[in-house]
Amino acid sequence: MRRLVRENALCALAAGAGSATMAWLGLYGFAWNDYDTEARPAFEALVHGHALSFLRLAPAYGGSLVERAPFALLPGLWGGGQLAVYRLVAVPCLLAAAGLGVWLCAQMRAAERPALWRAVALGVCVANPLTLRALELGHPEELLGGALCVAAVLLAAHERPLWAGVTLGLAIANKEWALLAVGPVLLALPSRRALCMLSAGTVAALVLAPLALVGSGAFVASTRATAAPPSTIFQPWQAFWFFGHHGEVVRGLFGAVKPGYRIAPGWVGTVSHPLILLAGLVIPASMWLQARRRGLRRLAERDALLALALMLLLRCLLDTWDTVYYPLPFVLALLAWEIIGETRRPPVFALLATVLMWISFQWLPAHISADAQAAFFLAWSLPLAGALALRLFAPRRRPELLRTPVRLTPVLGEERSRPPWATSI
Repeated sequence: MRRLVRENALCALAAGAGSATMAWLGLYGFAWNDYDTEARPAFEALVHGHALSFLRLAPAYGGSLVERAPFALLPGLWGGGQLAVYRLVAVPCLLAAAGLGVWLCAQMRAAERPALWRAVALGVCVANPLTLRALELGHPEELLGGALCVAAVLLAAHERPLWAGVTLGLAIANKEWALLAVGPVLLALPSRRALCMLSAGTVAALVLAPLALVGSGAFVASTRATAAPPSTIFQPWQAFWFFGHHGEVVRGLFGAVKPGYRIAPGWVGTVSHPLILLAGLVIPASMWLQARRRGLRRLAERDALLALALMLLLRCLLDTWDTVYYPLPFVLALLAWEIIGETRRPPVFALLATVLMWISFQWLPAHISADAQAAFFLAWSLPLAGALALRLFAPRRRPELLRTPVRLTPVLGEERSRPPWATSI
């Protein structure tokens, strides 16, 4: 234990400093952001002792508020106000990302990766500019969900079905899109998948049951609309943008006009989320069939992480509401895939994806039209999705840049009969 603490102390200190810096830069106030209109009323009711009102006022992602509720009560110990509550409920999200960063850096150190590579990986986890925007917009829960999904896959790959299920259940309760992690988690487990699903379902039910029983309006409406949400929000950074049409004036938050924005076609609201759910079923099912044909009992750790990253990227491409904090879980999954295993390069894809996301969502809107923003986003995100899919489903045909050794787990009993090199593709 002492050795573990000693080896990770410096990394944990750096992660803590990075998280504190992000909190200082991004949690300066909640006026006019989504926290003010969505989460603040519920947390304010909780702070004043009205637990039922807290549940009734919870937004669509009410499970995340339930998970972070204990942190909302802490400012009461020293008489802190609403700003203190706003900052404290973001702490578990930042801690989850910091913990994931320390874990990944420990894996890299054990594999004797250079210190610079570890610093880049930790920076992507805890000092990501996308995280900063998520904090400013009042959505730290996206960071929490991404860290929990990646951790669930890693725990499954290390044969911890109970803890993988608990982590997965917390992620699903936090936000519904975490259902995309179910397939990768199950495929990474060699056995006791039922235990994993039982624990995940139990944890998610314990968190979400109070919201359903009390009848949180926003939560119930969101649950009903998961498969076919209304398409009132239509952003340039998604695959359906050029199916929209110009003509009517599009207004955003507080009635501000959005020059050059398109109106969503009527059918897009009925296909957007179902396609995301379909990808979450088809990709794991295809990987399971591929593994069965090769006589494997589970996916390799890196392949499970790659499947998760691909599905999270497709979530961004297929969701018409795609915005700056949506790619955070994808970046974390891509980072974990890059640095786990016998890789011979730094996490360049996660770093490059972060830069491209920042340019797409933050820099270009002030300089080019909405159509040009959409074209730029699709110009790099579609080829990236194709490259990840090629690496996942056709590893022998993958581009040279993606060519790194991959380990697959043999059928039980095969370990003794096959030489070590036979498990590599």
